[in-house]
Amino acid sequence: MLLPPNTRRHILAMLVALLSLSARPHGQAPKPPPEFTARAYLSQFEGVYDYRDGLTVVVAGINDRLFAILGEGKYLLHPSARDTFKNGSGDTIPFARDEAGRVIAFTERGDRFRRRSSIVPPEARALLDPWPRLGGKPEPYRYAPPAFIEGVRADAAQPRGFSPEVAARLVNGVIDGTYPDVHSILIYHQYALRLEEYFYGYDRGRPHQMRSLTKSVVSLLAGIAVDRGLIRVDEPILAKLGYASYTNPDPRKARVTLIDLLSNQSGFACDDHDARSPGNEVTLYESADWPKAFVDLPMIADPGTVGRYCSGGFFTVGRILERVTGKPLPEFAHEALFAPLGIARERWTWNFTLDRSQRNEFGQVYLRPRDMLKLGILIQQRGDWDGKTVISATWIEKAIARQSRVDDSDYGLGIWHRWYNVRTDAGDRRVDTIMLSGNGGQKVYLVPSLELVVVFTGGAFNVESPVNDIMARVLLPELLAAQPDPAER
Repeated sequence: MLLPPNTRRHILAMLVALLSLSARPHGQAPKPPPEFTARAYLSQFEGVYDYRDGLTVVVAGINDRLFAILGEGKYLLHPSARDTFKNGSGDTIPFARDEAGRVIAFTERGDRFRRRSSIVPPEARALLDPWPRLGGKPEPYRYAPPAFIEGVRADAAQPRGFSPEVAARLVNGVIDGTYPDVHSILIYHQYALRLEEYFYGYDRGRPHQMRSLTKSVVSLLAGIAVDRGLIRVDEPILAKLGYASYTNPDPRKARVTLIDLLSNQSGFACDDHDARSPGNEVTLYESADWPKAFVDLPMIADPGTVGRYCSGGFFTVGRILERVTGKPLPEFAHEALFAPLGIARERWTWNFTLDRSQRNEFGQVYLRPRDMLKLGILIQQRGDWDGKTVISATWIEKAIARQSRVDDSDYGLGIWHRWYNVRTDAGDRRVDTIMLSGNGGQKVYLVPSLELVVVFTGGAFNVESPVNDIMARVLLPELLAAQPDPAER
């Protein structure tokens, strides 16, 4: 299987400025003494603690593991000595006790943070266990057809195709930890939703962070603006930001187009996969105006020539859309994209304030997995929804077509191309997918050859998401086995 290349390494401002905790569920630290991993010992550290920037961090454990929980992400703490742990970056995290022996604080990089409460909030506790328990063991999974989704046909799994047995393999793989930190799975096969399941305390009504899948949303909104004649794909675009001047003036900046920004070919010194890049997102997050910090960067290539993964270009497109539409980007998104798809305003959130106040939220949109599915179906239907055109087929084709090469993958406009080499009884088969992707396992896969749209959400931040194994080892092989090879048709 060809896995995604260095899937976006968000060395996130939150995790750099905060605990710098490892997202890896199984670290490489030496095995600690048994008394340091005993449940009774680890439970002493549980609770809610103060943290930087007015945030709090929850410390909670399950079995012989202790985690720090920041937002929707959990990060393993390795016991290294009595009352002392190490995070994934190797930082020592000592906890302090009072005279009565109660844990009252921890210290990280010289800063001390007090424990507010020894109570672990239910939503944080839920992130430790994928499935409801009965008598200490996970309740057995029983397949049931999905509930109704507005505007999306739902139907039962079929004996041939996506079957109840395949559904059980997927869900049980999450429950038993084979595929950890998967928060939801939705399978839309042969034009009907066949599976919708949630894990780790999530449900169908809860919006989930999208991380870089937000880029795909920005691309779709840009397409609508192009369709309305508010902006052209080939015109120089940076002047629309209204800045009087740039640091590092360069005549090439006047040639940067919308397509250059959305295809990660701006030519600016901006590479999120290179910690030394001056335009790395972590650096931009600390600035007072993210788009201005981006356009102030030096140019290191002609526009439209070299692909480098760059969040700054997408922030800048979002700001340009606000200026040409005369609306905040979330307002434009509601009017032009979400409302036409039947996605009610109260079902999603998006703070698109592009300054340091958002350095822990990254300007991302939060969507329900059901509404992620609608975006995938919209692309599958080439921009049409319920008999109306939301985005032109011309833009959809441009967005999913190969526009650049980023790392070792083809890239469109805020949308990736991935292919899997899938083993079947008839030999290996190549399966091409179109993918909307965000760090942690936020995915919308379109597989045209199988009439398939798959949605995942997850919490596997900064590591290879287990959903790639789900696709390659379970879902795609089973669906391929249920249909003849296209060459034999």
